[in-house]
Amino acid sequence: MSGTWGLGRVGLALDVDGGDEYLRQAVEAEELGYGALWVLGGQLSTLDPLAGLVRATREVAVAPGIIPLDRFGADEVVELFGRVEAEAPGRLFAGFGGLQARPVSATREVLDGLDGRIPASRRLLAALGPRKLDLARDSAAGAITMLVTSEYTAQARARLGPEAVLVVCQLVALDEDRSRAREVLRGPLGFLVGSEVTGYAANMRRMGFGEADLAVLGDRLVDAVAGAGGAGVISAGVRAHLEAGADHVVLCAQSGDGLPGPIELGRALAGELL
Repeated sequence: MSGTWGLGRVGLALDVDGGDEYLRQAVEAEELGYGALWVLGGQLSTLDPLAGLVRATREVAVAPGIIPLDRFGADEVVELFGRVEAEAPGRLFAGFGGLQARPVSATREVLDGLDGRIPASRRLLAALGPRKLDLARDSAAGAITMLVTSEYTAQARARLGPEAVLVVCQLVALDEDRSRAREVLRGPLGFLVGSEVTGYAANMRRMGFGEADLAVLGDRLVDAVAGAGGAGVISAGVRAHLEAGADHVVLCAQSGDGLPGPIELGRALAGELL
């Protein structure tokens, strides 16, 4: 599907945990030309930041990556969507995830229950395994992936078919010292791969990484599933996903050890990617 679907080709994830600064950064990110502003699911203690981002900006799309279905009820999400849609039609997208410990059929039931309330064309689903990808294709507009190789992106595109939307969330540490950038990335990678969200580790194995790779998170794995390095290296990784079939890539800044945060990353890569 064309990247003009509504998100553009490249989006930027903002940090909503630091007061209202993210709203000012949203205005600048839109001016820089990013097609969508994202909020990662771990930061959503409430859904209010999504409405705030829409109100603070003019035209840019806003999307959560993701709304955890085990934390927020369908009625709560529908209420937010309806309220924002009345104020700014067409700008809010709903990315869903969660329910990791339950069968895929439970997620299907929730999505089917949203029919007539949130259009399937505005719904995305976090998906890594084949059954979740099928569900994203059949009950939503498409899939959101994270910690994946460009080869995986090509395989996901083939499974989704040409019409579904494919979004890749790319963890990024911007630093010309690639060793330092990789070390920063090992923090979130270790947390996600070792967490109760077992889909990440399972997908690593599907992509060909062994138990030793998962245990040490070596350079080969980090470079394959995230972006570590200067602007040129990171931009090349984004382009690889787009060329492999992604419609949209989200830049997710990892700012440990004093590395650039979201808006600094956005400024640094705008000239390369927008």
